[in-house]
Amino acid sequence: MSSADVLSALQVAQKKGLLSADALKNSASLLQSGALPTESVEALQDLVNKGAWAELEDRFYKGIAFGTGGMRGRTVGRVSAANELGPDGLPVRAAIGTATMNDINVLRAIVGLWKHVSVKHPEARLVVAHDVRHFSRHFAELITGAWTQLGGEAYLFAGPRSTPQLSFTLRQLGAQAGVVITASHNPSHDNGFKCSLADGGQVLPPDDAAIVAEVAKLGPADVAEFLDKDISRVKTVDAATEDIYLARLAGVVLNPDVIARHTPKVVYTNLHGTGDVMVIPALRRIGIDPHVVEEQREHDGRFPTVPSPNPENASAFVLGLKLAEEVSADLVVATDPDADRVGIACPLPKGGYRLLTGNEVAALLTEFRISALKDAGILPANGSPQAAVVKSLVTTPLVAAICARHGVRCVETLVGFKWIARKLERWSQKLQTAVDAAAPQLPLRRRAPLALRYSTLFLLGAEESYGYLADDAVRDKDANASVVMLCEFAAVLKSRGRTLLDALDVLHLSHGAHHEDLLNLTFEGSEGAAAIRRLVDSWRSKPPREIASTEVLKVTDYDQDEVLDAEGDRVPREEFIIAELADGRRVAVRASGTEPKAKFYSFARAEVTDADDLPAARERAKAAALELRTWLEKDAKRRAE
Repeated sequence: MSSADVLSALQVAQKKGLLSADALKNSASLLQSGALPTESVEALQDLVNKGAWAELEDRFYKGIAFGTGGMRGRTVGRVSAANELGPDGLPVRAAIGTATMNDINVLRAIVGLWKHVSVKHPEARLVVAHDVRHFSRHFAELITGAWTQLGGEAYLFAGPRSTPQLSFTLRQLGAQAGVVITASHNPSHDNGFKCSLADGGQVLPPDDAAIVAEVAKLGPADVAEFLDKDISRVKTVDAATEDIYLARLAGVVLNPDVIARHTPKVVYTNLHGTGDVMVIPALRRIGIDPHVVEEQREHDGRFPTVPSPNPENASAFVLGLKLAEEVSADLVVATDPDADRVGIACPLPKGGYRLLTGNEVAALLTEFRISALKDAGILPANGSPQAAVVKSLVTTPLVAAICARHGVRCVETLVGFKWIARKLERWSQKLQTAVDAAAPQLPLRRRAPLALRYSTLFLLGAEESYGYLADDAVRDKDANASVVMLCEFAAVLKSRGRTLLDALDVLHLSHGAHHEDLLNLTFEGSEGAAAIRRLVDSWRSKPPREIASTEVLKVTDYDQDEVLDAEGDRVPREEFIIAELADGRRVAVRASGTEPKAKFYSFARAEVTDADDLPAARERAKAAALELRTWLEKDAKRRAE
């Protein structure tokens, strides 16, 4: 069956109502481009022969969205063509389609990025990292090869590496762009393309819109010449450069003596992802030999031992907790496939372990990092208005309360670490202008006094979605460094006969019991995308006047309202809505930028009278947040119809 025959069959299916007009239009564009390899035509032929119309609809109902940070989507179909799988049933070719992650779409992304960057840098340098997912290495080689063919210089890591290491390395090598091939903690069938510019953070306005526009101009024929890989001119990131990042991770520790004297027992799992490449050697460098979950150490894009490689989910910790019980661990740590997110579990007083939420860890790290910097004499004992923690708007308000008590600023940003990175870059540029170009690269003890005098000293970045950062040499969330920081905190607490749960008790006694809840509603495929659109539009046009029988006092629409942050900067426009309730609770609504989900955040707080009241206060806060969740879920289903 030729391309024309496949197209004819699709046209018949559309007339019968088996395919949408958009799916036919997009598939026709691909089939008529003349750029489709024979094996791709054969894959489509097989899906037609199978009558897999729902699969073809999902593959072609749209073009894959290249958003402000890149793109993410299925690279393995729900239904695979025969030649997309090997004899063992594993994927051997990326799913062909306009809405999927495959060779053509990945090449469109890299050529679009090149067209934007090469205007100012005709021989631009690119650094590429990739995780362990299906086709990650293949896509990485494909795009670095294309970059060199276009006239640029490209570096590729020798094997799977983390997102934060990419951010650090592209800055270290003075590159103009960086890409990570990853879908982070998404299911195994997904992959993605995440790009950065010279500052190491994800692209920001106006560069983001410009890159999106360049990608949109490109069709299959524009990238066909790069489909045959040529990595002959691609350079490998050398071991010396990698060791600089490893040393930087170890340098996050402010009090190495406490680790030596009170070494915590740590169980670590990389969940089959990239975290083991740096976490294990970094911990050994600071004097901790972790107990590694060997069953999950192998790099495997199927993530065979977990339902989902996401440290936000309890199921990811089953093997880690089993090992923790065997060795009586003080801390259990898990990182996601690209090692930008980290989850932890701590021992309970009467046995067993409790997983901490991303919000709880954000609060604990805020308290620890500020206190440790004060103890080290890097931050004044009374704090400083020129020192700041940066958090997303949906991260627990407990972080802001801790900052206020310590006398430092708390700056809130939109969801997405790129907005935290933007603050870091501005502060770095301000310091560079006031002192000299080398000032931002100085060691922390030498840089801190200058930052406090002339700019802002960055203390910590935090997002509730298990992402944290303590070193502005990296401009993305860094699970590698966060593990190191958490282990130092565990050692400090161990020296006092305390645990992280004890530290959390102190925070709730001081600031009230906080509870946050996240409701994710997933809407897959073309119908799902339309449902998410209806839901968000409904919230914007008709926000609720009451939520869970409580009056809504104020609704802030970040796409329409002008909102200023703690520094007086306007928060960028985004489809993000916050509703504040009369009883002090609040909710936030947004569509995920990386997954087919609508997200609903609930925030509640309960006063704590004394230590005896703490368990009950936590239950009150939890019940108040879950009441919001129940109402939001029912309301969302109605709005999405």
